[in-house]
Amino acid sequence: MFGSSAALSPAVRAAYVERLGVEAGTPSAEALRLLVQRHAERVPYETLWIPAGERWSIDPVRAAERIALERRGGYCYHLNGALGLLLSSLGYAVHCHVGGVQTGEPNPHAMGNHLVLTVSDLPSDTNPSGTWYVDAGLGDALHEPLPLEPGAHAQGPFRLTLERAGEHAWTLTHDPAGGFRSMTWTTGPALMSDFVAHHEWLSSSPESGFVRVPMAERRDAHGVDVIRGVTLARVGANAFTAEPITKRSEWFEVLADSFDLHFDHTPPGTRGRLWAAVLEAHRAWEPSQS
Repeated sequence: MFGSSAALSPAVRAAYVERLGVEAGTPSAEALRLLVQRHAERVPYETLWIPAGERWSIDPVRAAERIALERRGGYCYHLNGALGLLLSSLGYAVHCHVGGVQTGEPNPHAMGNHLVLTVSDLPSDTNPSGTWYVDAGLGDALHEPLPLEPGAHAQGPFRLTLERAGEHAWTLTHDPAGGFRSMTWTTGPALMSDFVAHHEWLSSSPESGFVRVPMAERRDAHGVDVIRGVTLARVGANAFTAEPITKRSEWFEVLADSFDLHFDHTPPGTRGRLWAAVLEAHRAWEPSQS
């Protein structure tokens, strides 16, 4: 699905599974559910590599190495790319698709700004077709796979709806309390090369929200923790919005404690560049709040 050169080494696969806290057993609907849940809970959605000056590709092998060995995360291309590779290595029938996230008014150029996964051949009592929609790359949305059938699903504080968008497409509509409006994907197969241009724009354009606002999110069964710039908040159970964290040591402690984000494997100077960029973004944002 990713190309003939995309494969996990046994060492990376073992470390990846260990980070998720699961065992590499026989593929099943229940095992898939646990893998996706643990991925949402333990691997953060994060864009902090952008202001830190790290130029990440969307190579799924490299993304899996960062997740498994360096305790980092990424955005959709990294998280779903790595998860898809892990699932494939464990014997699951994984398929990649081109998706488009809509955050507000319909954007005709959105297709390609999201990588979607489906997993087939896993029938269960609740999903006889055996095809599942899997997505670890939407930040605050899915906590577990959804049967690829039209319907509404409650996951934690959110109500998610799946519906067909024509003969060869599906749409996920997020809860109004979520971080985006909807995401549509086509059912045809996709290659990682289909996403390169969007990745370049999303990770480098001054107009990209990922460039403007450094952030991280981590989902659990009851809600989502999120930090945007220097502001930590929670949506769902025990919701709160904290005061801005303007002390460097405290900010990095929050990243480690709340998001399991560590920078031990980054080059010298990475932390300094990241903190300077985050503080600058916060100071530029402050006047708009007065």
